[in-house]
Order: sequence, then C-alpha cells, then structure tokens
Amino acid sequence: MEGDLIKISHRLLPLSWIYGAAVRLRNTLFDIGILKSRAFDIPMISVGNITIGGTGKTPHVEYLVKLLKDNFKVAVLSRGYKRKSRGFVLADSNSTVRDIGDEPYQMKTKFPDISVAVDKNRCHGVDMLTNDSTVKDIDVILLDDAFQHRYVKPGINILLVDYHRLIIYDKLLPAGRLREPLSGKNRADIVIVTKCPKGLKPMDFRVITKAMDLYPYQHLYFTTLDYDALHPIFGGNDRKLDTLKGENILLLTGIASPGQMMLDLEQYSENITPLTFGDHHAFTKKDVEKINRAFEQLQSPKIIVTTEKDATRLQHLDGLDEEVRTSIYALPVKIRFMLEQEKRFNENITGYVRKNSRNSILVKAKDDNKSKDSHHSGNRPRTISFRNN
Repeated sequence: MEGDLIKISHRLLPLSWIYGAAVRLRNTLFDIGILKSRAFDIPMISVGNITIGGTGKTPHVEYLVKLLKDNFKVAVLSRGYKRKSRGFVLADSNSTVRDIGDEPYQMKTKFPDISVAVDKNRCHGVDMLTNDSTVKDIDVILLDDAFQHRYVKPGINILLVDYHRLIIYDKLLPAGRLREPLSGKNRADIVIVTKCPKGLKPMDFRVITKAMDLYPYQHLYFTTLDYDALHPIFGGNDRKLDTLKGENILLLTGIASPGQMMLDLEQYSENITPLTFGDHHAFTKKDVEKINRAFEQLQSPKIIVTTEKDATRLQHLDGLDEEVRTSIYALPVKIRFMLEQEKRFNENITGYVRKNSRNSILVKAKDDNKSKDSHHSGNRPRTISFRNN
C-alpha cells in the first residue's frame, strides 16, 4: 500500500521541529525576496524531491531527454554528487565517473549527443552552459535534483513523490525523511507519484489524489517502473527478464531505495539474495572481496543483477573474479505513465519549451519593437513560467 516503507523515529521529533524551523525560515527568506531566486531567458525544467532517498529522478530526467532531444537542443545540469572534480565541468567523451558523478555519466553515456554538465552552483552552471562557445543554441536545460535549489527559478518545477514513501505520511528529518515541510510541495507545477504498483485500482488513484491536496494550478501524474532486457556490463549478449526463472540472483545495489527493484524481480525468480550498499557508494577492495565471496556462495545457475547507476562504478573496479565479471548484468529502468496520462504530460512539456524557445523569444522581441506602446524586455531577465502558458 502507499506509504508502506515509511518509518518514523518518534523520539527524534523534537529535533525535527528545530530542523523544520530553520528550513521554514530559509523558504520565507526566498518567498519575501531577501534571498533571491534568479530567472533565466531560457526554458528550464527542474526535477527533484523533498525527501532523502531515491524517488526515480534519473529515469524521469531520461524520459524528458528522450521526449525533447529530437526537436530541441537539450542540456542536463546536475550537481554531480560525489564527483572528485570541482566547479563547472562540461562532460565529453573522455569524462569519467570521478569527473562528473555516476548519474551524469550514465546520462552522457546513454545520450552522447546532448550536453551534460555539473556544477554545485546552479546559477553559475546555467551561465556557463548558455555562454560556453562549445555549447551553442541550447533550447532547454533540465535541472537534475534542483527542487530545493531555490537560487534558480525554473519555468517548470517537477516534484517526484515515491508511492511507497508518500510525503503526506512522512516527517521532517531526522525523525522522518522529509528535507523540508510538506508545504514545500506548493512550489511544484507538476507532481508525479512514482514507483506505483501496476495493479492500482481507480479507487487507489482517487484516494491518493485527494490526500495529496494539490492546488488547481498543479498537475498530478502517476508513473510506474518498467524494465528493458538485462545488459551485460563487461560485454556479451542481452538477456530477457523471463529467462531468469530458476536462477539464483545476487541483487547488487548502491542506491537509496532498492526495495521496488527487489519486488519487481520477484516476479521472475524467487531466489534473490540482496547485497546492499549506500547510495552512490564508492566500491573498495573489501567490497570487491565481499561481492566475489557472495557470488561464490550462490548455487548455480546464478547471475548478478545491478542498476545502471551502479554499473558506471562497477565497470572500473579491479579484482572482480572472471566468473563475476561475466555474470554481472545491469537492469535498465524506464518509466511509464499510468491512467493514459502520457500524451497530456508530453504536450505540457513540449508546449512549454516550444513557446519559450529562443527562436520564439526572438520573434516576439521583433514584434515588440514594431509596437510603439510595447516595452522590449530582451535585455532583461525574464521569468518563463509554465503556469502562465
């Protein structure tokens, strides 16, 4: 059921109240303009959450990339969590996980023709992307994990909410997993409930819709996870999931929320042994020994299944047994909209980008110059808002 993975530490609630007061003060400073949110003259879409842990940001950003890349020049800007570099880095064919982080590396590998950059300072990152001579005529910037980075004002704010950890039932850190009060959801233009079970009934959707208590200007969507064929990370042939029947699976993950992946794989095999590390885990020599030993202890036939994100770090590990290397497969994840909502979502996104692309802005600026009563705003920062479209 929804919210089934939420755990509240009631003894820590007093600390949550203190933490909440600090976060509310910060948000108030942005709301009244003491802390400034900067608008840019280019369409920007932010994808993020207000919880600790995975809500499916990467597959949702990848969905947007696939939706937009054939008609627009797309750039993805991320913080590059746990990378070893500093400042602004624009990914190229020689970039490594250490340079840009695992998730940006994954996206650059899957979509080599788009621009992928990392910068902890998102405003500086946007400036660099829009002024870098090697990155020309970007039509839209996707801000990865930037819902709480309020120094940038995106045109569309997408908030992701894990079905199994619905924010309406959660508490603030450290008692719960919320990074800011529930009222933070009011900044979202689009709210997506992610990782929904495929068997949800109409009544379930209605209950969640009412419980989320969104404003009329906010659009609510539901997505579920689908999987492509297993892909060997050290070379070989893909495998369909239905070939896993009867095999012993070592589920190797270093992500925040592997529970849904575990549940989904149970449809194909009852023999799953989890080997879990922390989110964005940097694998060590001891971890390599642990992986080798865990796989050796499984009875044949056996296979190792991992995530695409983990695969970016496992590919460069030394010391893995040869049998382990030939048995590791990444499970590609993609999202699917439920309730036949995909067309409406796609039209909302592409319509916003098309209306606010640079070409449209230039045409509008020329028309404004022809009108004596108009005020040309081409040289001023302008707020490109989804709500006004």
